[in-house]
Amino acid sequence: MTFVSMSFIQVENVYKYFEDKCVSNNISLEIPEGEIFGLLGPNGAGKTTLIRMLATITTPDKGKISLNNQPLNSNHSSMIGYMPEERGLYKKMKVVDQLLFFAELKGYTRAQAKQEVKYWMNKLDIVTWADKKMEELSKGMAQKIQFISTILHKPKFLILDEPFSGFDPVNADMVKDLIISLKNEGTTILFSTHRMDNIEELCDQLAIVHNGVKILDGKINDIRQQFFNHEYIIEFTDNVMDNGETEINDFNIVQTKMNSFNRKEITVKLHDNQTPQELYRSFGNSNSIIGFREKMPTIHQIFVNQVTSKN
Repeated sequence: MTFVSMSFIQVENVYKYFEDKCVSNNISLEIPEGEIFGLLGPNGAGKTTLIRMLATITTPDKGKISLNNQPLNSNHSSMIGYMPEERGLYKKMKVVDQLLFFAELKGYTRAQAKQEVKYWMNKLDIVTWADKKMEELSKGMAQKIQFISTILHKPKFLILDEPFSGFDPVNADMVKDLIISLKNEGTTILFSTHRMDNIEELCDQLAIVHNGVKILDGKINDIRQQFFNHEYIIEFTDNVMDNGETEINDFNIVQTKMNSFNRKEITVKLHDNQTPQELYRSFGNSNSIIGFREKMPTIHQIFVNQVTSKN
């Protein structure tokens, strides 16, 4: 793999073994600076092992990882923020003491730590919880504390593993907005989740790993285009076709249904010699058509198909 100069994180031919099991098998990735990179994989695929190497918790057995064109090592820890799926919080500590502790671990003076903690507690509206012990908090509130402890030292490289776990929709949207703001400020973000809708919404690129092997990577839009199956959806204001009909004017109809707005939708798959313009014209000047669009595959569909095919 050839890496471009804008890559902030470079993973080159990395192997990691646990006894005789290879859990990272010749993995190469590049994560561009200032982008959000999604890491997907089924349970046991090797995502956590790769994340732990990127967070400098463990090291590769073969291959190398670079940060900003320098070999990644423990000296980079102050530049990295890692939010694991399992919370690493001290249950008996007060919220404010917990955040001050993590800020000082990342090199802040006491005065700097107090300033940053005050800022983030106000921003996430948790000032009234400052003196509560962690064990008194709800799952969602504890997730807020975990998130703040990950970002308050302004990391250049942010690793988020299931960051929305435990959040209600309001708080999830708030954290999404914060993640986008961090990206816009130049933070490079690795985002791992099983929620494919979040990957589509937030990520610029993604990689899928399975059984320790990278099976797919690239820009989100390029990947969806790669698996586009030449299907189009036409939406109508009325019931223009019988449900049992399977072809019209030589076009193959793969699905006919009423959508959530009680409008008729048909999905048509084009043959190799057919164009979307021909499909649209086949309905003449029908005033019933109110929508015509490509049916692009979702990341969820691509993920399931790719993993299933490798099984």
